[in-house]
Amino acid sequence: MKTFVQAIGTAALLVGLLFASERPAVPDNLKAPAGEAVILVGHAKGVQIYVCQSSDQGSNWVLKAPEAELTDENGKTIVHHSAGPTWKHIDGSEVTGKVVAKHDAPKAGAIPWLLLSAASHSGHGIMDRVTTIQRINTDGGMPPQASTCSAPANGNESRSNYSADYFFYAPTAQ
Repeated sequence: MKTFVQAIGTAALLVGLLFASERPAVPDNLKAPAGEAVILVGHAKGVQIYVCQSSDQGSNWVLKAPEAELTDENGKTIVHHSAGPTWKHIDGSEVTGKVVAKHDAPKAGAIPWLLLSAASHSGHGIMDRVTTIQRINTDGGMPPQASTCSAPANGNESRSNYSADYFFYAPTAQ
């Protein structure tokens, strides 16, 4: 069974490489390292979940987790995005990222664009090769107004709709 799953993962990787996109135009601090190529692109639609946290220093909305589905160019759901941040592909493989750089979104009221590096992997498939992730073309997803988070609202959650494009990179063959 493991060999079959690995074969499916390899096939998905090859398909991803065949249909890989060009690198997107991004600010310098969000560029993927040289020697890496785009192996997968997904368009996300979902929510950014925030929690109101109150303390002696004040109250603030804090990101709890994203919840989104990423689709391919044909609109087929291919990845589930959740806390970690983690992306789980339909082949069962997943990657968890760590933020390396942020850049304000060009669109007002949108969450920042990000560059992330892979922090961990699980499963066998396209995501087990991912080394870098970009989140760009964001729309929405910002936390509620700070004034709506106060001591009585402590622990309340708020869900902000967002969309974004995610580019997943892996080292090029040498």
